[in-house]
Amino acid sequence: MSGSSGGSGGGSRTGRNLPAAVAVGVALGVVVIGSLYVVKLAFLAVVMAAVGLGVHELAKALATRGIRVPLVPLLAGLTAMVVGPYWGGTAFLVGAFAVTVMVLLTWRMFQGAEGYVRDATAALFIAVYPALLAGFVPLLLSPEDGPDRVIVFIAVTVCSDIGGYFAGILFGRHRMSPLISPKKTWEGFAGSALACVVGGSLLVHFLLDGGYWQGALIGAAGVVCATLGDLIESVIKRDLGIKDMGSLLPGHGGVMDRLDSLLFTLVPVWLLLTLLVPVH
Repeated sequence: MSGSSGGSGGGSRTGRNLPAAVAVGVALGVVVIGSLYVVKLAFLAVVMAAVGLGVHELAKALATRGIRVPLVPLLAGLTAMVVGPYWGGTAFLVGAFAVTVMVLLTWRMFQGAEGYVRDATAALFIAVYPALLAGFVPLLLSPEDGPDRVIVFIAVTVCSDIGGYFAGILFGRHRMSPLISPKKTWEGFAGSALACVVGGSLLVHFLLDGGYWQGALIGAAGVVCATLGDLIESVIKRDLGIKDMGSLLPGHGGVMDRLDSLLFTLVPVWLLLTLLVPVH
């Protein structure tokens, strides 16, 4: 959730068109909730479309530096990793990822030796981030209470974004990482942490019948991972010399500018929910 999670200044300091960002956020929320609770498997199609656009954005961004990545096997591998684990579990996810790696290395080989290591490394990077990380969505969704678990994961990440945004506007003074993301502040991070811990504790208790402390722990892990995901996306864009990954979402930037925190929060939340909150 690049540009706000972890705290930033307000108005012109954020560089964000707030009305447009809110409108897009509400629209995305409607799509997510509708797909989760009306037709459960439709949510996987939403995830596949969103992450597929993210893969395309990353490939296009890398191309500005002369790095070529093969989109066809990447998107095929993404499809396998986002759909298959719903029925096949973690074993299918690991297998699909391994096969994707093998296909990518072979595919690039037939395009010649020049730049092979560079291009293959970039392709494997995208196969992990975002494709493999997104493959944990079906693992989160597959239990009977899967939609509620997905809501906990998304809502905790959104709490980090919103809490950091407003705390940064009101109190932001001390920069967190000027070289990586100059707009982020420690005060904003504190706002993210408070929102995540409170939101996580309430959501886990009321949606999943878990303990408040379990939800607070999940929220604490969420704010750390969401902030790291945001900063890592900033480093990638800074290295490539671009401001946003795209312009598809008004007020947000590209799809990857929305997925960054979600991708990094997903696996820890899935793991903690699996270990701490049994399926009812």
